[in-house]
Amino acid sequence: MKSQKISRLILFSLSPQETLSLGEQFGRFLSPGLVVGLSGELGSGKTRLVQGIAKGLHVQDHYITSPTFTILNEYKGLMPVYHFDVYRLSGPEELEELGYEEYFYGTGVTVVEWAEKIKPLLPKNHIKILLEHQGAEIRKLSLEAKGAKAERILGRFRTQFFFIKYPFN
Repeated sequence: MKSQKISRLILFSLSPQETLSLGEQFGRFLSPGLVVGLSGELGSGKTRLVQGIAKGLHVQDHYITSPTFTILNEYKGLMPVYHFDVYRLSGPEELEELGYEEYFYGTGVTVVEWAEKIKPLLPKNHIKILLEHQGAEIRKLSLEAKGAKAERILGRFRTQFFFIKYPFN
């Protein structure tokens, strides 16, 4: 099954468990050096999605929380997973002081919660995910690929996701 380049994809999650599952499936397609920027209101499922991404990358740590006060958590899996939460930063300058380039352009996958706060620092190739409340537990996930590498990853994910979720009979 040939994948295609796509730049946008919209998915819906009907529960926190489904958000975790979506993240896990998505995580399986990520490759070293990719940054995933998450945006959405408090309680929209950003951390739950990160937990799923980490699971998809075979992270064994079962206690994955948002690094709101530490800014960064690192996890070991198939590759390193760098989980940033930049909610408390006043702007991109603070992240520059922390040497973010080592993570964004390193050998792992970087996931950033509240990515809109550091938009100028996001690399050319990255995937943006906006999570929006659609009801008590329903979430709309709008994925947008920036750059050719991100478009290929999103294309492969879309092709495989829909094939697994809605198999042809």
